[in-house]
Amino acid sequence: MYEAPAKLNLALLVFPPRANGFHPLESLVQTIDWNDRLHVDRGEGHDTLDSDIEGNLIERALTVVRESVEVPALEMRLEKEIPMEAGLGGGSSDAAAALRAAADLAGVSSADLNAMAARVGSDVPLFLRGGSLMAKGLGDQLEPVEPLDDFAVAVVVPDFGLATAAVYRRWDELEGPEGWVIPDDSLPPSLRGAMPMRNDLLPAALDLQPMLGDFMADVSAIWGAPVSLTGSGSACFGYFSNVDEAADAAEQFAGRGAALRPVGVKRVE
Repeated sequence: MYEAPAKLNLALLVFPPRANGFHPLESLVQTIDWNDRLHVDRGEGHDTLDSDIEGNLIERALTVVRESVEVPALEMRLEKEIPMEAGLGGGSSDAAAALRAAADLAGVSSADLNAMAARVGSDVPLFLRGGSLMAKGLGDQLEPVEPLDDFAVAVVVPDFGLATAAVYRRWDELEGPEGWVIPDDSLPPSLRGAMPMRNDLLPAALDLQPMLGDFMADVSAIWGAPVSLTGSGSACFGYFSNVDEAADAAEQFAGRGAALRPVGVKRVE
């Protein structure tokens, strides 16, 4: 069984699109202990996937691996816990788990696996690595940073999702606004004085779905602290000193308190 963790964009700076339509970015990313689980066994004849999720990246991931190496048929079951259209990266993490499983069976090297991951999706390589990372370019250029370990997070998800492509499209229509910066006195010590702690997609997400603003305001009022958006949304999060405090805060909105996870996709017994 493979754990496929969620991620948070603690900061997300977005830049105007290139000629191909893709937006360069600079993002401080952290994987957290909120996991999907992918169960994998050898199958017979062809792959099978027991999942309620349509159009996931798992099949794409296996296709990319099989372009280079032989992988036996797989019998898979996906336990989905990470919400979709929430900016938590669950689909890319599931794909990374499938890549890792196929690589374990076929003996693929780490270097080859990372190259395959980039072909599946720009977010997929970060889930193979996990921990505290600076993502640049299209999200596929990863640089290690000093591991973060002095806070936990409360993650809450409203009862609506946001499609990534639609949020980026609205950001372009709004001519590339910047998000507002979380002040240092509202941040854990490890995040103070570094890059601007803002999410540039927030104005577009708010314009596209005005209920998000009401939701964030309600959460912020109850927590007594600023609330951040991860990725293109709709999930939001806040900083707390430990997991127990984060869990208590998240429970008020049927959310999740989570520790920072120092690794990405992982095989567990």
